[in-house]
Amino acid sequence: MTQTRTPAPSPQKAPAGTAARSPRLEPAGSFRFTGRGAIVALSGFCFGIMLLAAWTGWGAVAGAAFVCGCGVITYYTRTGGLRAVVVCPPLLFFAGTAGAELVIAPSTFLAAEQILVRLGTLAPWLFTGTALTIVIAVGRGYRPVTRG
Repeated sequence: MTQTRTPAPSPQKAPAGTAARSPRLEPAGSFRFTGRGAIVALSGFCFGIMLLAAWTGWGAVAGAAFVCGCGVITYYTRTGGLRAVVVCPPLLFFAGTAGAELVIAPSTFLAAEQILVRLGTLAPWLFTGTALTIVIAVGRGYRPVTRG
């Protein structure tokens, strides 16, 4: 009995003068987050930067870091996990702020007050980070499912 192997199909080459293109806004490396992994990474990042902001008083730096973190996490998330990532930045921003203030504040009333103050002063950064997440996700191929 003789076994024969069929040759593997050769990859199609791009026509002369054009380069093979990958989809838009796809990371070049092989590292990708799942949806859950991206949420865990972003929640830890939010808690860390809000804790740093509470200790140092650098709210603008924490806001800018939040926007950058949202962009990086969305960029490195698999396309199938983008639905979870698109909706979570406001919730994770609130959870990071509340957790950091509860750790830092000497009393519960002061913690509640500082949570509201910090959320109010960092609201433009929150909206910018959420909008950036949506823009990157749509650019990477995420399309919301609408039921009509």
